Amino acid sequence: MVLDEVSALTNAGSLLSPGGEIVASYDLEVTNTPALGYRALGLSNDINNAALSPFSPDYASVSRVHVINGMGVTLGDSVIGLTALTAIKARFPHITFTIYRPVHAPGYVKRLYKLAAPLLGSVIDLPVNLDTLPYTELRIDLGNHLFWPKFATLPMIDFFIDAMGIEADDVPSTDKRNHWLQKLALPQPEGPEGLKGDYILLCPAASTPVRSIPESVRSDLVEALWQRFGLPIVGFGDIDHMLYTDVTSRAPDTADFLAWIKHAAYLVTPDTAAVHIAAGFDIPTTAFFTTIAPDLRVRDYPRCKAVFLPVPELEGIQASNRASDVERIERAYRALKIDADFYGFT
Repeated sequence: MVLDEVSALTNAGSLLSPGGEIVASYDLEVTNTPALGYRALGLSNDINNAALSPFSPDYASVSRVHVINGMGVTLGDSVIGLTALTAIKARFPHITFTIYRPVHAPGYVKRLYKLAAPLLGSVIDLPVNLDTLPYTELRIDLGNHLFWPKFATLPMIDFFIDAMGIEADDVPSTDKRNHWLQKLALPQPEGPEGLKGDYILLCPAASTPVRSIPESVRSDLVEALWQRFGLPIVGFGDIDHMLYTDVTSRAPDTADFLAWIKHAAYLVTPDTAAVHIAAGFDIPTTAFFTTIAPDLRVRDYPRCKAVFLPVPELEGIQASNRASDVERIERAYRALKIDADFYGFT
């Protein structure tokens, strides 16, 4: 059945073009390409899609797995989604993955897959012709996972494991901590003049204002961190505090961003990719959550102190830059007593 334009962009899975190509709805949306004439890839042609029907593959008997439209177009989702694949490969080391990705995904996200490819297999840009995926090999569609019902209710790592056809409870918590990041060859951070030894890293901005640390409290955080640790404080973005250094220009590549987190003594961040990267390197972290319950993101991270700021009006909101929503977030942060004894800095 041909989908209308709205249904095509919100389809819980990848799309099939009139010419038989597998397409990511994200690529249509960001290029303003009319989503006309597309069908859902669905369960046709022996494609597995857990949003449509549960499946349980025999990974012991397959050598190659085709992951279609995985694992999202954000850095955090991608880190966790790739963790699901590394957890499978830890149990079945003979498996090689081919991951098909939206061609218009942000460059810094593409870079993560390039770094991860030697650990897992290969990465191919969409669109591709359906017939190029061998019918005799396991093919799993993870397309448009934001619109899958379980994405809003499961811890994200459990969601991706479930989407790969495995019971999440069968994977130990230790395999859900993104430790595959430790296998990447990363540069040494190029510190500013005068920065020697350990440092505290502050990553205050998420992909949306409603999940970011408000600018009005960032200077207070820097002061509290200095009082608590007495170490140089660096981060990404301008903050008006004499003890803080913006190192954005020293992280031009995703590998550099990962390296700054890897070598930090401590990280402070909201609900953003940095918290998942820090878990991969076992970096102690304070992470602030405003719209998502912390257990849905950091349940398996023993070195992460989650600080939940309840804002009931914004529960479950994925993104917002509305002034009224940002004001609610700011009030929630202002209600915290952020000083050297703030319980999050342990």
